[in-house]
Amino acid sequence: MSQKILQINFKFHVSRAEYETAVAPVAEPIAAVPGLLWKVWLLNEADQEAGGIYLFADDKTLDAYLNSEIVAAIVSNPILSDFSVKQFAVMQDVSEVTRGPVGESVSLE
Repeated sequence: MSQKILQINFKFHVSRAEYETAVAPVAEPIAAVPGLLWKVWLLNEADQEAGGIYLFADDKTLDAYLNSEIVAAIVSNPILSDFSVKQFAVMQDVSEVTRGPVGESVSLE
């Protein structure tokens, strides 16, 4: 298994409360994405920056997510801009030493 990390960051142009209200409805659809093992939501209110760190089972499921309707809706949302999208391989052995939630013990269930 070659797990992949996806890091997405962007600017938001509304209050924190308005941002949280806007993203709340997409949490469940994102959680249901095939191959997504987990997502951590990020927020830097002072700089009006947000995003997420995702762990996908493999390249195929990560690519499918990036080409999904969910991502299309996110990037077309007028309250968001300045997207940064980066993909990384997981260094499993050393991540497990530092208790990173990766490896064979991470399941889709």
